[in-house]
Amino acid sequence: MPRVKRGTIHLKRRKAILEKTKGFMWGRKSKLKLAQTAAVKAGVYAYRDRRNKKRVMRRLWQIKLNAAARLHGLSYSRLIDALKKAGVTLDRQVMSKIAAERPNTFKAIVDAVKK
Repeated sequence: MPRVKRGTIHLKRRKAILEKTKGFMWGRKSKLKLAQTAAVKAGVYAYRDRRNKKRVMRRLWQIKLNAAARLHGLSYSRLIDALKKAGVTLDRQVMSKIAAERPNTFKAIVDAVKK
C-alpha cells in the first residue's frame, strides 16, 4: 500500500492565518500561536471600528458645521433648527462639505434660513 501524506488542510489553514497577519510586528506575523490571536483581535477591532467610524464622521461634520455657522452668527443647534423649519433636507455630510468647499453657497443657505 502506498504512503499517504496528510496535512494539506493544516498547512492551508496555517498559510491563511499567516497571510492575514502579514505586516504585523515581531512574532505576530510568523509564529502560528501569536498570529492566531493577533488575527482574531484584528478582526474584532475592525468590526467595532466600522461602526465607530460612522460616529466619528458625524461628529466631524457637526464640528465643521458649527465652525461655519458661527462665522455667520449662528450656533450649530440654531442652524440645524432653522434648516428643519425652512424645510431644507440636506444632511450634515453635504452641508459640511458645502461649508468647507463653497463658503458663498453656504452663506446663501444660512441667509435664506435666517429669515
